[in-house]
Amino acid sequence: MYIVKVKGVAKIPDYVQLRDDEFTLLAYFRVDRPDKSLEKIGLGDKTEYIMQVVNELPFGQIKKLEL
Repeated sequence: MYIVKVKGVAKIPDYVQLRDDEFTLLAYFRVDRPDKSLEKIGLGDKTEYIMQVVNELPFGQIKKLEL
């Protein structure tokens, strides 16, 4: 699974994309509201870890997540 943090502009907030190994979009959520999206794809129990990675990740960079 891959994670990408996207910088918002003006009134558009920052977003996070979670993608599978084929780079298909699994989840797309605001940095400040990850709960529903992560629960929907079965990663609700990994929210804390994923958000820690998001907070350390620079905008526009892709990182492979090992869950």
